[in-house]
Amino acid sequence: MSSLCLGTMTFGAETDEPGSHQQLDRFIEAGGNFVDTADVYAGGRSEEIIGRWFADRPADVTEPVVLATKGRFGSGSPNADGLSARHLTRALDASLRRLGLDSVDLYQVHAYDALTPVEETLRTLDRFIQAGKIRYYGLSNFTGWQLTKAVHLARALNVAGPVTLQPQYSLLSREIEWEIVPACLDAGLGLLPWSPLGGGWLSGKYQRDQRPAGATRLGDDPNRGMEAYDRRGTEQTWNVIDEVQKIAESHGVSMAEVALAWVTARPAVTSTILGARTLEQLEANLGSAGLELTAAETAALDAVSHPAVADYPYGELGEDQRSRTLPNSG
Repeated sequence: MSSLCLGTMTFGAETDEPGSHQQLDRFIEAGGNFVDTADVYAGGRSEEIIGRWFADRPADVTEPVVLATKGRFGSGSPNADGLSARHLTRALDASLRRLGLDSVDLYQVHAYDALTPVEETLRTLDRFIQAGKIRYYGLSNFTGWQLTKAVHLARALNVAGPVTLQPQYSLLSREIEWEIVPACLDAGLGLLPWSPLGGGWLSGKYQRDQRPAGATRLGDDPNRGMEAYDRRGTEQTWNVIDEVQKIAESHGVSMAEVALAWVTARPAVTSTILGARTLEQLEANLGSAGLELTAAETAALDAVSHPAVADYPYGELGEDQRSRTLPNSG
């Protein structure tokens, strides 16, 4: 599986079908082979666009592709949402119809469902594997305790366990390092970071004290989601952006390449998900595959992006309590 993954949330929404197919062609041409989608992306149109691309390309092009999709969300009615056997079975079958395929390589549950017993979800996913509809399954947006419960319960039930976790992870969102990354390392799960550019912030498109405008994600809506300008535009964010820019200039590369290279090299990361509206944006991101940051550059980025943490349980006091260092007896 390639170290970069083509995310397709823009397909059918911000990127039309010809543009989406161009991205798929260029990604494969560049050596990528991992493509990620979901049943809710553009109301299912992303899967349909990918399905038509598979149908239009020869087998030698499509056979190496590792295809991932997700299920969990629906219309919001009691039986059209969640991780129940009923909903997941219907969701997967609908995804396969849209994709025009008999199976997918990786099927991910899009978020935790507190209303469905985990045992039911795990047995359902195991049945999908036994039926040949999926090859592996993964988790997305699970916390540390949720993924650990799933991993150990799968072992207790003697069913297939998850192999990946897809979380938000970037220089602007590192809190998963407190519990989620260690849980993944302990369980042997590969991380598939989404939003590695922090919703576009780390590409350098936004300026300090200048509200976004124009054809950008926040130019369309400055209050959009977790990357909203007023929410994310903290002093630390601007300090991180300044450091990324400095390193990018020293290498003669884009800021996006630096940010992507940093997250791709993090512990447990298997493949970093790229999200692009245009072929030009994808092209700029692909360059990160050949960029290797120095130890000093990585340390500088680590230091400036370190999330604020209280003394306990993740700060100095908590670390001291977990330390196995013996007190000085001299």
